[in-house]
Amino acid sequence: MASSPTDAEVGTTPDSEKIKNSEYYASTDFGIFPIPKRLRYDPEKPFHFGLVLNVSFGFASTFIVSNLYYCQPLLIDFSNSFNVTYTQVSRIPTLVQAGYATGLLLISPLGDLVRRRQLVLLLILLSTTLTIGLAVTTNFQVFTAMCYLVGVFTVTPQILMPLAADLATPERRASALSVVLSGLMLGVLIARVLAGVIGNFTSWRVVYYMAIGVQSLVLIGAYLMLPDYPAKNRDLTYLNILYSMLKYAVTEPLVIQTALINIASSACFTSFWVTLTFLLGGPPYHYSTLVIGLFGLVGMLGVLVGPFTGRLIDNLVPWYATLVATLVLLVFQVVQTGAGGINVAAVIIACFGLDVARQMQQVSLSTAVFSISTTARARLNAILILSLFIGQVMGTSVGTEVFVRHGWRACSLLMLALYGFQLAVLLLRGPHCPRNHWFGFAGGLEARKSIVEAREKSSDT
Repeated sequence: MASSPTDAEVGTTPDSEKIKNSEYYASTDFGIFPIPKRLRYDPEKPFHFGLVLNVSFGFASTFIVSNLYYCQPLLIDFSNSFNVTYTQVSRIPTLVQAGYATGLLLISPLGDLVRRRQLVLLLILLSTTLTIGLAVTTNFQVFTAMCYLVGVFTVTPQILMPLAADLATPERRASALSVVLSGLMLGVLIARVLAGVIGNFTSWRVVYYMAIGVQSLVLIGAYLMLPDYPAKNRDLTYLNILYSMLKYAVTEPLVIQTALINIASSACFTSFWVTLTFLLGGPPYHYSTLVIGLFGLVGMLGVLVGPFTGRLIDNLVPWYATLVATLVLLVFQVVQTGAGGINVAAVIIACFGLDVARQMQQVSLSTAVFSISTTARARLNAILILSLFIGQVMGTSVGTEVFVRHGWRACSLLMLALYGFQLAVLLLRGPHCPRNHWFGFAGGLEARKSIVEAREKSSDT
């Protein structure tokens, strides 16, 4: 059995005294801009991670991740404006997503290596500057290159997610993550709606002017609200960080288990929303594009419920929250498989239920994986998001192919089978399976987190 990364290989969490004696107390950002005194790092006065800061993380995630999706409803406008073919503009969403994947792999792990306040500020500044280029350029080649670069630097939410896990208390970690994740998922939905409406009544360039404005607000808000923390792994190099991330991905049982569930779940979720257009636009519904777009509002309602499910996850061992979420996903997929092409009520129920359960599943999986190492959360998060990205590609391509060739029910049955696969993978390792064990239910079946933590404290004493 391959060994998992050791604390020495991935860095160790320094205690307050160690940081106090060795870390650099920064008073400026980039050596120029003063950090507000209340946000400067002080190990004797830990920064309080309250609701306002948590919600601001979610707000930032909403309007930064939107960069990846503004282009999707605007492709015809791009074609007319730049006088290029539909084939040429169809590559733009792919380039943006390719840039995002590049950023996930090469930039987001920096959250474990450098001071995160400065990293977040720099990323937002770069994405905002590049968006200015998108709004004003008249050259299609320059526009496509900038689309790729915007994708590269739109990884701020993947810095904020592990940072929220670090700042939140253990008993509120899942709630904190669910707020940030809700903001991220809301951005995916809002971006398409805003871009479609603004592009329809004005110009596509106005969409990007709006994006410049909201990103500037996020940048100012981050400067005024984001606390400064020292680098977590000053003893490691960038190559060490990338190598240890690869090692986690192939040697850590929980990470591999979670990645497999993520790939399958993301494929199901993406396939559902991509093929929903075909389902609602064809018989027996024949809905217009506007009506089909309104189904996204149902998805938004599901996203807004997410923070409340986070409170439930806080009280459970993450494995049980994942189990509940996966079973709920199965139930709602059964509803969709049975009646999705017959009665629109089934589609509405599935839209809402799948969104709520998917978010609950992702938060519980992230909570479990983040417990592996406090100093490697950015790398662990990068692995999780990359697995989601792989699932999205699979869901888009395979789901569409099956739907077109065999119909809505065959596509739904395939997704149902993938939810069954997720359940099978989850049951390979129990709720308290030791970190280095690949299979088994060692450690018991206790579901309440408070009891497990009490037992751990008593055993330590």
